[in-house]
Amino acid sequence: MINAIEKFIDTIKTGKIEIYNEFSLQHELGIFLRSQFTNMKIQFERNVSFFFHAGEFVKREIDISIYASDKSKLHYAIELKYPRNGQYPEQMFNFCKDILFAEQLKRSGFDQTFFVAFADDPLFYSGNGDDIYGYFRQHKILQGTITKPTGKKDDTVTLNGSYNVQWANVCGNLKYAVIETRPTRR
Repeated sequence: MINAIEKFIDTIKTGKIEIYNEFSLQHELGIFLRSQFTNMKIQFERNVSFFFHAGEFVKREIDISIYASDKSKLHYAIELKYPRNGQYPEQMFNFCKDILFAEQLKRSGFDQTFFVAFADDPLFYSGNGDDIYGYFRQHKILQGTITKPTGKKDDTVTLNGSYNVQWANVCGNLKYAVIETRPTRR
């Protein structure tokens, strides 16, 4: 899957595909993946109840799910983010929620799960490294319990795996990061 995502990035770099918000990212990536995995079912915003009868999940809808048409094999689940309206600490916390959701999907039966983020606002990937910013700007290892950085600070996310967010250039200010979730079994 990493190779397919890298090929997708190349199509953006060459101008064959343009993404401009999260909706365009989800659909362009999904269409691209359909051309790469022709023998698999690829769907958008599939509810977790379609795959699993029980379990607690931090979210309900999977951005992109790739599986055998008879559901005998759950190949990939991909969570996506492309923030467009600032709200840096809140969006970074939402990144963490998506990573947790991907971990939950992996533990529940998907072979591989990914979090893919795009950002063209440098404040998502550069600047000071205090608090939640350090995970996304300064390569601080993303692990353990992360507290919501704004509001009452009564919401937390506890990640089971450890991740290093590494941004890579696409073009101009646009960068991306891909995380394959690797939670340990509980």
